[in-house]
Amino acid sequence: MKKIGLFYGSDGGTTENVANKIASILNNVDIYDVSKSSKEELLGYDNLILATPTYGSGDLQGDWEDFVENFSAIDFKGKTIALVGLGDQDVYSDTFCDGIFSLYELVKESNMIGQTSIEGYEYEASKAEVDGKFVGLVIDDVNQDDLTDSRISKWVSEIKDKFN
Repeated sequence: MKKIGLFYGSDGGTTENVANKIASILNNVDIYDVSKSSKEELLGYDNLILATPTYGSGDLQGDWEDFVENFSAIDFKGKTIALVGLGDQDVYSDTFCDGIFSLYELVKESNMIGQTSIEGYEYEASKAEVDGKFVGLVIDDVNQDDLTDSRISKWVSEIKDKFN
């Protein structure tokens, strides 16, 4: 398997911690903070994991907002991409993990892997739910922190053989 580029945005450190946990299980990962990354670094990978928290009422994390301005000209066809989204299903129940959907919209023409079940979550609405599944791994480390490690482990075991 070719190396995986894991790009994350994180203000409080939770998404960074999740990214590090994913990388430690996969072992074949280069990790990048999008606030210090370039479009060229991202383009250097055929295998990508993109991770973002959701802010406010469904907004993409600030560093990602700046970074995705460079995405419009990128053709993601031929790349294998998995998404990771963090959110709070209690306080932001009507926009739970909507940030990940912003990334999904940009990369959905790629070979998307890592969709997960909506079971075990309680929220009113989420753009991240497409065709009855989340578009990637969804973590609520605020209200379900006891499930974070097991969700990561299960997800990584399901996707690791799907990368090129």
